[in-house]
Amino acid sequence: MEQEQRRLTGSFSIQDSIQSLTSSLGSQSTLLSSCTVSPAAERLRHILREEDEPTPTLFTEMDTLQHEGGEMEWKESARWVKFEEKVEEGGERWSKPHVSTLSLHSLFELRTCLQTGCILLDLEGYSLPQIVDDIIEKQVQEGLIAPELREKVSFVLLRKHRHQTKKPIHRSLADLGKPSPSNPSQCRSMNDISVTPSSDQLKNKFMKKIPRDAEASNVLIGEVDFLDKPLVAFVRLAQAATLGGLTEVPVPTRFLFVLLGPNGKAKSYNEIGRAMATLMVDDLFSDVAYKARDRDDLIAGIDEFLDEVIVLPPGEWDPKIRIEPPKKLPSADMRKSVLTLNELGQPNGNAGGGGASAEDEEMPAPHELGEELKFTGRFCGGLWLDIKRKVPWCLSDFYDGFHIQSISAVLFIYLGCITNAITFGGLLGDATDNYQGVMESFLGTALAGAVFCFFGGQPLIILSSTGPILIFEKLLYEFSINNDIDYMEIRLWIGLHSCLQCLILVATDASYIIKYMTRFTEEGFSSLISFIFISDALKKMMGTFNYYPINREFKPDYITSYKCECQAPDQVAFNTSSPLGLENISDYSMFNFTALDWSQMTKKECLRFGGSLVGKACKYVPDLAMLSFILFFGTYSMTISLKKFKSSRYFPTKCRALIADFSIIISILVFCALDYVLSLDTPKLHVPTQIKPTRPDRGWIVMPLGKNPWWMCMASFVPALLVTILIFMDQQITAVIVNRKENKLKKGCGYHLDLFWVGILMAVCSFMGLPWYVAATVISIAHIDSLRMESESSAPGEQPQFLGVREQRFTGILVFVLTGVSVFLAPVLQYIPMPVLYGVFLYMGVASLHGIQFWERMKLYLMPAKHQPDFAFLRHVPLRRVHLFTLVQIICLAILWILKSTVAAIIFPVMILGLMVVRRMLDLIFSQHDLAWLDDILPDKDKKKKEDEKKKKEKKKAKADEHNNSDEESKRPKDSLPSVKIPLEPIKPSACCPNPSNSDPSA
Repeated sequence: MEQEQRRLTGSFSIQDSIQSLTSSLGSQSTLLSSCTVSPAAERLRHILREEDEPTPTLFTEMDTLQHEGGEMEWKESARWVKFEEKVEEGGERWSKPHVSTLSLHSLFELRTCLQTGCILLDLEGYSLPQIVDDIIEKQVQEGLIAPELREKVSFVLLRKHRHQTKKPIHRSLADLGKPSPSNPSQCRSMNDISVTPSSDQLKNKFMKKIPRDAEASNVLIGEVDFLDKPLVAFVRLAQAATLGGLTEVPVPTRFLFVLLGPNGKAKSYNEIGRAMATLMVDDLFSDVAYKARDRDDLIAGIDEFLDEVIVLPPGEWDPKIRIEPPKKLPSADMRKSVLTLNELGQPNGNAGGGGASAEDEEMPAPHELGEELKFTGRFCGGLWLDIKRKVPWCLSDFYDGFHIQSISAVLFIYLGCITNAITFGGLLGDATDNYQGVMESFLGTALAGAVFCFFGGQPLIILSSTGPILIFEKLLYEFSINNDIDYMEIRLWIGLHSCLQCLILVATDASYIIKYMTRFTEEGFSSLISFIFISDALKKMMGTFNYYPINREFKPDYITSYKCECQAPDQVAFNTSSPLGLENISDYSMFNFTALDWSQMTKKECLRFGGSLVGKACKYVPDLAMLSFILFFGTYSMTISLKKFKSSRYFPTKCRALIADFSIIISILVFCALDYVLSLDTPKLHVPTQIKPTRPDRGWIVMPLGKNPWWMCMASFVPALLVTILIFMDQQITAVIVNRKENKLKKGCGYHLDLFWVGILMAVCSFMGLPWYVAATVISIAHIDSLRMESESSAPGEQPQFLGVREQRFTGILVFVLTGVSVFLAPVLQYIPMPVLYGVFLYMGVASLHGIQFWERMKLYLMPAKHQPDFAFLRHVPLRRVHLFTLVQIICLAILWILKSTVAAIIFPVMILGLMVVRRMLDLIFSQHDLAWLDDILPDKDKKKKEDEKKKKEKKKAKADEHNNSDEESKRPKDSLPSVKIPLEPIKPSACCPNPSNSDPSA
């Protein structure tokens, strides 16, 4: 009776709110000591079923009633998509998006409003006047307002809405002479609400921040002089309807909350409206609002919201401070999981978990790499499944690449590939006496890369030559020379055997062993390759300082002594030695030295004619070393800065995204222009200008027989085995890194198909005398990073969500086609300074370390505990155990680095297998709990076998018991009574029911 009386009076007593809230949440106080849940959670569990379709995103707008010069209008005061934006006091701009901070009092009062107010669910309404009439009719029917107030309330609710995009209302001079309407009952003739959206609404750029399927909820708050108690109405339309100028943006309205009250409580009404708007954009309550069946469901939604509210002490923070939106929000699914059956004994979900997100607090799942690496047991079973998996994406693999982002990715990866091809080609030429050189490296890169990107299972992988392959080629060439064996022929047979071995691995689904490679192995391998890129970039830069040394003994006071002159050679010495270029002169004595002007000769001419350079400045080239360093470090630092520009405060979103996507190209162009303006002779990129073998005495096809003994064809199987291990490990580890679940790839993997084409290309390159190619880890990671996609219509204040990678074949194919035609682009490429490309290499190495947990854990050694980031593994694993695990990885990485730097680098792939052995041994040192957070738990086949064997034994034992029982029954006399077995153990009462009602306490 008291509750009904309060409902009729509309009182906002905080004591009444607390009493009603306590009665509904009373069972929650004993939640930890019983098996039951709160009535609110129990009710919501039936409302929010998992099989229901997701509800639309809500855009919420709050308008307050303004009185200006005897006229009334609704003025937009705040809006929500995810976070709150207020109209600043100046009234001309929006505030920054911030987290809504609500008073507990306003939430209690809102709960009372919904308990006592008018609730209209699934109202059939298509215009605001009709909806207003239905609201007033409901209020009159329930006795909440007097019938004579009908016209006044309708007049107020149909006033014009002025949004932030419009200027304040001003009466014209003609209107000033007209009297104001003394009787607001003429509301129908004075309806200010437009039927259709205005041009300002249609042109509002804020629509870009709202999802396409979004709907609106409008909150109307105001105070009037004709009411003596609050008028509250909550309306949910059966179908969302566009209500003209009600909303700032042309979004159909689904919910309407109205609060009109007597004068003098504007601040209280405003806080209640903010509480309602905040609830409407809450993921859990919005679902409740869409699916509520009656008033009690809405109250249950508020109760559940209150159950998760965190209260901040008033003396320990300033309520005027606007809390910045977090970079990462907790998952809505995690909050909803509290209401499912499996969470009934866990109150509040993770509300007390220190604000951790669901991803941080969930126990890591066992190491799973998907069905792509499952052992089929059939001949070429994995290869066939890879083909079936990739066929449906054939067309999208090409048209998905037609995007402006692809242009940046192509240019970036192209420059990385040609730099790597030139560097590797030069080293390979030195190691093999030019049997393979820069030209072969260019053609091999173009051929192998294009074929792989066109037919491979994972076209985002970029093929390149690697350091261990270079060392193998060097050792093989030295072995051939020392034993009088034709190098190109034995190399051909090694390539053919390696191809055959790769095909055998494909046919037997051998790639499934990759599932035993956990994060420990992946991060060790990728970190090593990243450090190699960084080291090589720095070494090449230091080599520039050696080639163009800095004059450290330069003294400005003695600048007159710094000169370099060409001194003519002695006539006798000149006759005894044949200077370069004068071999065809028959009589050196007839050559007139005095006719030459030695002082005007260039450095090359002086040395050519046998002269010598004399002076303190002969060994130094001014400015080149420093300019090379500026080009190198400037390219790297500018690329890093522009990549971060996407999160900058400057320029519109699209402009920032465009600059970030083309950051590498912009940096390269800027420093190439700087080099061109200064016009100094810095080392430039030199590309072959003719398509011909580097060594004149070899052709493009290698004959398999004729120069070596016949048995060499068979003996080459042994070294081919080492090459196969190298290819297999490099290829598959890189593929695992590329196919990480963090990259959100949707088109599936193709481990077997990738290895198949790598093996085929091994044979093709061997026949043509081209280098062998395998997946390049760092360049592949850079390729993925340049194709990352993020959400465009993120809510104000919300960080753009990573959507995945633009999976396609277009960029990879175009990169290698450009690499092939680089011979014809030599006149343009010759303007690119090599230090700029070294800077690109440095960026690739540093960028590939991003997101590697091993690298983050290494940095923890240098951080005091109070300054360490809030990583998930630090919450669950002691710091000393984290450091011990990191130390093991550092030792393994150091051993791999030492092996890489020596001739023993040829056994590098075997050492990668050694990492898997070390990881297996870590099970003896660390618990599975610690390894679950620091690494991945190994798939335990032995455990599964033991469980299967145990089940079989239990079945056999059960059958044997049944057989024995049947024998005993057959032996029992027919007239004997059946025996009854009585359990001797006492029956314990249930935890949920310690004292059953039907039990006798005295017994």
